[in-house]
Amino acid sequence: MNRRDLFAAAAGVALVPVLPLAARAETVSGDTAPDGAFEIVAEFYGPGPSGIAITPDGRIFVGFPRHADNHRKATLAELKNGTVIPYPTAAISLPSDAAPEHKLVSIHGMTTDSLGRLWAIDDGKMAGHPIAPGAAKVIGIDPKTDRVIANIVLTAPAMRPDSHMNDLRVDLTHGAKGTVYIADSSFGTSPALVVVDIATGHQRRVLAGHPSTQAEKGFLAVLEGRPLRYDPAHQTFPGGGADSITLSADSTLLYYSPLTSRRLYSIPTALISNFDATEAKLAAGVVDHGEKVMTDGLATDAEDRIYLTAGEHDAIMRRDPDGNVEVIVRDPRIIWPDGIFVTGTHVYCTLGQWNRLPGFNGGRELRQQPYLLIRSPVTQPTIVNQANTNS
Repeated sequence: MNRRDLFAAAAGVALVPVLPLAARAETVSGDTAPDGAFEIVAEFYGPGPSGIAITPDGRIFVGFPRHADNHRKATLAELKNGTVIPYPTAAISLPSDAAPEHKLVSIHGMTTDSLGRLWAIDDGKMAGHPIAPGAAKVIGIDPKTDRVIANIVLTAPAMRPDSHMNDLRVDLTHGAKGTVYIADSSFGTSPALVVVDIATGHQRRVLAGHPSTQAEKGFLAVLEGRPLRYDPAHQTFPGGGADSITLSADSTLLYYSPLTSRRLYSIPTALISNFDATEAKLAAGVVDHGEKVMTDGLATDAEDRIYLTAGEHDAIMRRDPDGNVEVIVRDPRIIWPDGIFVTGTHVYCTLGQWNRLPGFNGGRELRQQPYLLIRSPVTQPTIVNQANTNS
């Protein structure tokens, strides 16, 4: 074992070369056969990964939320030379006695803006505990200096006690310093979108009662061959409202979808970023783009192609601007694809196995370590819009 492999083993991370899928086992999702190819970028032993973001110079950042596992490891980390490094510092990313607003509690969705700066949503939730005041927040970090450039605590009424601030996108074309759009999928049954002005910290909750943000009643999912009906009172798989979220390549549209749904919606950013727009005007601006697949993450490339995490199909798919959907990669090891990010050459994705949590399986822990970070080549290299990542 060389020195690099020793570092990787010590950190619980392994870098593995790409393997052809033709030699792998058939998929268990009901599809006919594996398709495409992927590379295992990293294997994680310990907490499961969710958010993923890649900077323009190739730095890789991963989020490890604590709402399912109240772990003692870093909640935000950089994957560097085969090692997981707490980011931006150990004092901020590791558990501590610091006030919730001064540390990272549970990093979930992540993205970069058009300037290549890193943004993350801290859902503020530790397993078994209510969300403490100051814990849920928007964090911005400049990778050039590794310094925090924004720390915006989410407060009522934008923030609710049952909020699950799941993912975010950052639009620098509206607002003096930009606008953040957050998908609150809700740990309960109160999903919505949240809009935050970076310069002022002004925030509001929108479309909370609109069908485009809500879980579909009676929704039927098929996960690893199991038909599962959505019931918020007796959940058998991860479900919820507004979850997947991404910007168009030019930041003029915000695309989003409930987790418990197969429909894709959009709203103009000029409208949703306007704090004077009424709920009626916002609702009138929502466009239903029709059916896609059930997704936990969306990402957009420079050609306005939207990448879809397709957990029901053990796959990552892509939707073209004309609505055509194709498979990028499909493999039985792609279990609950979560955070997603597109560069000019590859689509990256974390595999959280969240449908295997004990809470959805009669108390049985069915997740199998290691958890994977994978990447798959896109068919045609593109120059990416950096405001594009998932969870």
